[in-house]
Amino acid sequence: MTPDRSTPDKQPGNEKPGRRGFIAIAAAGIAGILIAPGVRLIEVAQASPSANVPSAGASSKVRWGMLIDSTKCASGCTDCVKACNSENGLSGGTKTTDSQWIRKIEIKEVRTGKTQSLPMMCQHCAEPPCVDVCPTGASFKRADGIVLVDKHTCIGCRYCMMACPYKARSFVHEPQTNQKHDVPRGMGTVESCTMCVHRVDKGEQPACVNACASAGHQAILFGDLNDPQSDISKKVASYATHQIRENLNLDTGVRYIGI
Repeated sequence: MTPDRSTPDKQPGNEKPGRRGFIAIAAAGIAGILIAPGVRLIEVAQASPSANVPSAGASSKVRWGMLIDSTKCASGCTDCVKACNSENGLSGGTKTTDSQWIRKIEIKEVRTGKTQSLPMMCQHCAEPPCVDVCPTGASFKRADGIVLVDKHTCIGCRYCMMACPYKARSFVHEPQTNQKHDVPRGMGTVESCTMCVHRVDKGEQPACVNACASAGHQAILFGDLNDPQSDISKKVASYATHQIRENLNLDTGVRYIGI
């Protein structure tokens, strides 16, 4: 008789790993055996993702987001980039080995030749590809929509970097010294824009938003996309806004005007 393949084999020891479990085991085999005395990589890779999400203060009633007006973003202006580097203890270098949580890019309309400047960072997707491919659960999305990396469980496989369509993640190549208290970083891990979660959780604005406003540009608006009475929601409802790579249906938390 042909066995019924629609019924999983539930005998002890015969459980079949899911897609995430398979990727985790493969990553463990590639990256090595030990990451710390007495800690096997395979054990870390099979850790429960739910244990790695320190988002007790986050609420699903809120969806934090940013609205960037590219018509107010001047070419050559790097106020937001400098503020991000200073706030998070980044070097500000532009080599491939330097972490860049925000970078300025220039885009050009092929038909008209019109050029625009805008900041590019983690887009804090509602359906983040980086989270989907992470074998350890280190990449995760908080209840309020902010996408983060748990440095304690990141094994540096860099699958998330390959999955991100915005090239928004960086790998830490060097040992870190003189770190910011609220922004822990570590060699061998991946990192990206956190939307200044340490500030947001205290009721403050992200550093890039403050810097842009202080310089008089007012090109970046931060707020709750779920609150119809918030300034950002009102603008999204009143102006034509766009998401980068809308065709991917990732529902990004960062929106743009003028592109």
